[in-house]
Amino acid sequence: MTLDPVFTDVPPPAAAAAALDRAAALGARHASVRVERRRSGLALLRDGRPAGVSDEVGTAVGVSVVWEGFRGFAGVAGPSRENAVLAAERAVAVARACRAAGGERVDPVDEPVHPDAEWTSGHRVDPFAVPRGDWTERLAAWSRDLLAASHVVHVHAKLKVADETTFYADLAGTVTLQRRLRVHPQLLAVGVDERTGAVATLRTLGPPTARGLEYLEGEGWDWAGEVALMPVHLTAKLSAPPVEPGRYDLVVDPSNLWLTLHETVGHATELDRALGHEAGYAGTTFASPASLGRLRYGSELMNVTADRTTPHALATTGFDHEGVAATSWDLVTEGVLTGFQTDRATARAVGADRSTGCAYAESGLRAPLARMPNVSLRPAPNGPTAAELIAGVSHGLLVVGSDGWTIDGRRRNFRFTAQRCHLIRNGRLAGQVRDAAYQGETTEFWRSLRALGGPADFHVYGADLCGKGQPVQASAASHGAPPAVFAGVEVVNAAQEAGA
Repeated sequence: MTLDPVFTDVPPPAAAAAALDRAAALGARHASVRVERRRSGLALLRDGRPAGVSDEVGTAVGVSVVWEGFRGFAGVAGPSRENAVLAAERAVAVARACRAAGGERVDPVDEPVHPDAEWTSGHRVDPFAVPRGDWTERLAAWSRDLLAASHVVHVHAKLKVADETTFYADLAGTVTLQRRLRVHPQLLAVGVDERTGAVATLRTLGPPTARGLEYLEGEGWDWAGEVALMPVHLTAKLSAPPVEPGRYDLVVDPSNLWLTLHETVGHATELDRALGHEAGYAGTTFASPASLGRLRYGSELMNVTADRTTPHALATTGFDHEGVAATSWDLVTEGVLTGFQTDRATARAVGADRSTGCAYAESGLRAPLARMPNVSLRPAPNGPTAAELIAGVSHGLLVVGSDGWTIDGRRRNFRFTAQRCHLIRNGRLAGQVRDAAYQGETTEFWRSLRALGGPADFHVYGADLCGKGQPVQASAASHGAPPAVFAGVEVVNAAQEAGA
């Protein structure tokens, strides 16, 4: 693996060895070191013209320990031997303070040793190895194409890129070196109907992905095809009538369903939430360890898998930040809760002898938390196409693209909006409606799942900025789904309710 010289001025193995030796000398039973280099870039365009660019690099060393049953962590910027030793000393001091304060004891589950392992996310064009103009050339061209269309008055475009390199070592003998790249292009068109004064926006559906700049060339997403259709959809959105509130059968496109999956299943099955660890900030969950194998989460069509192995997905990696090898497992099986997301400290709460590998920290300055893996709704093996699902609905809405959302702290009651909502009458699309929001209670919603699309219509979307913890940390996760039909879902007119 080729590493930036900034990261290797002090070889990570040397810094890690110094930290582990010091932690062991101070009595730590378990100790791990992460030497991290994070680089992030952002390019902004407004109406096809540059509007800002940034390129930031940070390096740090973080040390986690278990000392006499208590956890400690410390991170120091700059991965020198001296800083590594300092981080180890501070981590043990934190563990001692936890014991003195009557903190919670931990007993991390074991993990097989993984010596000298390397892993790199799949990419062809490293965004940081090309001129910055290459970041925005295509975005600028697509912006000009959109501006040439009627009704489009402004186009905002951006490209976010990230490069995470992590060296990990622990007292058990695991040593890993990993590099993860991700990119997220996005365009937002603003439309105005001069006759009526109506204003509407439309955003590209192309998701963030663990690829390089080849993504902009069409590998993994048809950007040119989507941009060509945006003016058509935006014009229809400008003239769309308001939605009539009521109960509808929803055909939810994967471009919208991924976010519902993220909020109502992904966060709800984080075990640290179930144990109350996130109650002060991100909330808790209605799911509990006692409900494993008992909670009827959804209909029998609902099968949800978690993984850190899907190619090009945002949470995919070789090993987590506790040295646990990536794997996949079930969260919901035929509608019943069958799994949680765990790290090495929480796994014992559900009787597991091994972590699911969900520990992650956004930098060497932050302690690893249990973070969401890729969470996906499996398609029906011989399921119908999206067109066939629509044909089976007499009174409903086709919901496309994620937009706004809200959900309570226990992940029960929610509301979601969309980029586009199309009325379905007698199995046919009958034009867009505006201001629609669907809402409900999590298990009632998933129990109303009546039909699933097949593998051909399964697509992966995701979030590259999911917050959790105090101080807050960001992580990224992908979510795949087929189109799905939910029966009798409550739809409201969000604009009317807001008094607009």
